[in-house]
Amino acid sequence: MKKIIIPVICIFFLIALFFTQLLLQNKEESELKKVKVAEVTHSIFYTPLYIADALGYFEEEGLDVEIILTSGANNVAAAVMSKDVQIGFCGSEQTLYIYNEGSKDYLVNFAGMTKRDGSFLVSREPIENFDISKLKGVILGGRQGGMPSMTLNYTLHEQGITDLEVDTSVDFAALSGAFIGGQGDYVTLFEPNALNLEQEGYGYVVASIGELGGEVPYTTFNALKSYIDENPEIIEKFTKAIQKGLDYTFEHSSKELAKILVDYFPDTSLSDIETVVERYRVSDSWYKTTYITEEGYNHMQEIVDYNGFLTKKVDYSVVVDNTYNHE
Repeated sequence: MKKIIIPVICIFFLIALFFTQLLLQNKEESELKKVKVAEVTHSIFYTPLYIADALGYFEEEGLDVEIILTSGANNVAAAVMSKDVQIGFCGSEQTLYIYNEGSKDYLVNFAGMTKRDGSFLVSREPIENFDISKLKGVILGGRQGGMPSMTLNYTLHEQGITDLEVDTSVDFAALSGAFIGGQGDYVTLFEPNALNLEQEGYGYVVASIGELGGEVPYTTFNALKSYIDENPEIIEKFTKAIQKGLDYTFEHSSKELAKILVDYFPDTSLSDIETVVERYRVSDSWYKTTYITEEGYNHMQEIVDYNGFLTKKVDYSVVVDNTYNHE
């Protein structure tokens, strides 16, 4: 009899242990704070964000983060303002626009990621010994009032170039199609779109707009001021996870990063992802920390002001909160 009872007890013990672990796991998962993030576009330019997501850095900080593609910085800002999402990821210029509209509960940048324009200039013909001052014709530059087109305008102004026209009539997501269809002499594209166009034989990448345009808080994480005030622990944990993503990006090779990113870009080959990551690394695209510098912020305001979209300047301390960032 004892020979039968002991195995039965062991089986019941193992079953109880299994269900206990399952309950603990479910409890742990249910305790994760849900956070929705609207991203302005899906690009390898945002490698550190996907690294943080893929390697479980958000979960380590107790967050359940959902990244939602929301094309256009204006649409990202609208999603945050309407509280459809808690965090926006887009150009920092949107925080200026929202604040100057007079909203009492405005958007605040709380962490940076990219520190320069992530688009590349694509030409219809290969250009040896590239010199931007010698370019003539029409460039498809993206939406009017968006950082891509404004950075391009400012760069051309700084270079004293007057023979290039920036066409802002084409929506950001439709730039590749318009260029393939014959519109414009040049186009500015984020990766992997620029590389795809190049491989399909429709153009040639000749320059990094980011390298030409200088350092700015180009893509930042923002949230409503009220949300930051009411949820400081979530903002702190989210920022820590992004910093981990940045650290990993700088500490590992483009090949290692590509192996992680391939799940986020299933239509792009591993070797192509590696090529693109290396392009962004060479062009010094990412902040080493999430800290948003005042110098970069002021340069961003100069760019927006030059383009005629800044009704009044906004003090750095008003729309930038570096509480959880370190230089």
